[in-house]
Amino acid sequence: MIDHLDDDGYHPEGVEPKWQARWAERHTNKPDLDRPERPFYNLMMFPYPSAEGLHIGNVFAFTGADVHGRFKRLQGYQVFEPMGFDAFGIQSENYALKVGVHPGELIPKNIANFRRQLSAIGGMFDWSRSFSTTDPEYYKWTQWLFLQLLKAGKAYKKKAAVNWCPSCKTVLANEQAEGGVCERCGTPVEQRLLEQWFFRITDFAERLLANLDDKSKMDWSDRTTTAQRNWVGRSEGAELRFGIAGGESIRVFTTRPDTIFGATFMVLAPEHPLVDRLTTEAERAAVEAYRRAAQAKDVVSRKVGDKDKSGVFTGGYATNPATGKPIPVWVADYVLMDYGTGAIMAVPGHDERDFAFATKYGLTIRRVVAQPGHNADSPLTEAMIEDTDCRLVNSGPFSEKPQAEAFTAIVAWLEQSGAGKGVVNYRLHDWCISRQRYWGPPIPIIYCDDCGPVPVPEKDLPVLLPNIPDFRPDDSGVSPLARHKEWYFAPCPRCGKQGRRETDVSDNFLDSAWYYLRYTSTEFDDRPFEPSRLKTWCPVATYIGGNEHAVLHLLYSRFIAMVLHDQGLVPFEEPFRMFRAHGLIVKDGHKMSKSRGNVVIPDQYIAKWGADTVRLYLMFLGPFQEGGDFRDAGIVGPRRFLDRVWELVKQSAGATAIGAEIHRSILVKWHQTKKRVTEGIEDLTYNTSIAALMEFLNALREANCSERRVVKDFVIMLAPFAPHFAEECWERLGYPTSVFDARWIPWDPGLVLEHTVEIAVQVNGRTRAKLNVHRDAEESHVVAAALADETVIRFLAGKSRTKTIYVPNRLLNLVVD
Repeated sequence: MIDHLDDDGYHPEGVEPKWQARWAERHTNKPDLDRPERPFYNLMMFPYPSAEGLHIGNVFAFTGADVHGRFKRLQGYQVFEPMGFDAFGIQSENYALKVGVHPGELIPKNIANFRRQLSAIGGMFDWSRSFSTTDPEYYKWTQWLFLQLLKAGKAYKKKAAVNWCPSCKTVLANEQAEGGVCERCGTPVEQRLLEQWFFRITDFAERLLANLDDKSKMDWSDRTTTAQRNWVGRSEGAELRFGIAGGESIRVFTTRPDTIFGATFMVLAPEHPLVDRLTTEAERAAVEAYRRAAQAKDVVSRKVGDKDKSGVFTGGYATNPATGKPIPVWVADYVLMDYGTGAIMAVPGHDERDFAFATKYGLTIRRVVAQPGHNADSPLTEAMIEDTDCRLVNSGPFSEKPQAEAFTAIVAWLEQSGAGKGVVNYRLHDWCISRQRYWGPPIPIIYCDDCGPVPVPEKDLPVLLPNIPDFRPDDSGVSPLARHKEWYFAPCPRCGKQGRRETDVSDNFLDSAWYYLRYTSTEFDDRPFEPSRLKTWCPVATYIGGNEHAVLHLLYSRFIAMVLHDQGLVPFEEPFRMFRAHGLIVKDGHKMSKSRGNVVIPDQYIAKWGADTVRLYLMFLGPFQEGGDFRDAGIVGPRRFLDRVWELVKQSAGATAIGAEIHRSILVKWHQTKKRVTEGIEDLTYNTSIAALMEFLNALREANCSERRVVKDFVIMLAPFAPHFAEECWERLGYPTSVFDARWIPWDPGLVLEHTVEIAVQVNGRTRAKLNVHRDAEESHVVAAALADETVIRFLAGKSRTKTIYVPNRLLNLVVD
């Protein structure tokens, strides 16, 4: 029985709740994870549940991923499409501080609102597998994951520089301190050295790069793989040693060992451990003052730096291993201890930054590279950034050698003397997972005066995050958890004496680095994931999300999968077989933002037009990987389209004759549409699929065709885009099961091509007429038809034809005097 619809029209306010309830009752979106015949894991990036709820850009992303999943289901796959919430982290905590509500109270309300909105858009979500990263049942296994990395030697603790906001009293990520000020309050940030936990992602740098080229493991969009290559940043060069007094040496990495004869001074980071030893008493006061000033700067400002570089001479010297001569050692804040070795060899003749520094402080500038025939001793007025075909000059036995040849020869020469070696370096740095905040999973470590840092036994997980009312950070740089004494003091798992819990919580990127594994096994509390299910469902078949996560979330997820694979815990090392980044939605040509007041909240549009109209409109805006411009006036067209389809379904459902002969033109258009819709969905160019359906509907209306076979296929093709609407139409056509239990329709290649084609007839290259002729017609037949056309006859009158050019099925050009 059809309810919520009457004969007057389509009413989504009745249809959509009906089918959402029926899907839940029938477990339509809940695949059997243990016995699937054709498993397909369709994953979309789970959202951070903000207080504002979903905006239209979120709906665009989730709908596009859902269209793909529903299409695969219609192709006969058992599709697993779970949804959860990434609810830990600084965003949640900051908002809770702003509104004065504990995040433990705030987040569940936000999640309930998100779940309501996600259900309203008709996603094919298996809600039985849903979770929040804030659930103890989830973060128990995030803590377990930390322990696995610790066992594998991939987790360690060390002091590291961080950005610190003295007003907000918290550590800031580099992205939160651009320009040297806190993004929240505008206060100038400082640099602090704090003990931090790190993961050794750099151990996997080469594998992370190599797999990007292995299409059998990774079918990812080029812009995403390019972003990861740049982030890992592989470079070949040499590690060189510059000796100092006392038998020690300063290590530097350089990609230009061929210029070592031009190294006329060295620069150390202010935090370099050799600064104290190298600094003479005469220079100590100046060096210490400079180091204090550098410490007050944030890491981002130092990395980007001012054009006018500053520095201070230590009074010490190092020996250039190529020339054997002493060169001065300086300290400058543009060299960072956490990048490379914290020291550089300065070659001012061939580096713009070094040239500016040397010019400012009157340091020696030496040319060691020149073009053929150029005077090797001519002074440099600016740094020479070499062109091709250059040679070395003023470089001892390597003078006159081409650069490429000298690179290898100099590295080999330095290796013989023990002064250097060829190495590969990476821009990638180990992943700092420590956060001195409250809202996150506590890192499962207990510190004991006798035993040192001791891992919490797995049987004692989770280390629960205590519900403390005063979670605001203070100026100590220590997490608010340290103030909760009942939680902070705990017995040492090894000796039983009183110990102290680690008060750092882990980065919420760790929560999201493995969540796709947990979806498969949420009912188990004795294991993070069931190995047999991972073998069945993983790697994830399709992953769709924002490209802004290309170098953080996606890279970290790959790293975690590799670690687990190496420990024999998962049967794959790449987690996502295919990744596609969705585009962005703008409003009336402008980027959406709170400050503009143009953020589109979907609820009002769904209430007015229905979720399926919103879905259809969003997918019609442009290619899914590019996005589009949301304009209120544009949504009328998709709604009118659905109303017309509804009328077509009513005509078909009420027809008495079934199986009538279909006109040739409709038959061809039918199969052309099946082909275009299929290819558009496969390519994620959903807009072209919808355009094909709209064109086909117009053709059916013009031909007054509502033949059941055609309408049935039309509803199936529309189903991924408008699932509630398609279910209602399917039921009205008399089918008792879900439309998603149907099968995607094939097309006949022989019927995709029209029997006739339109040929442009030109006279001397200008189109004068158009003819309809049989496809692949002989040239003589086409010429005869053209010569019989009245318009062509008029343009040929009194002229003789000298040449005929025929392009089959497209063009005929008659060349005349």
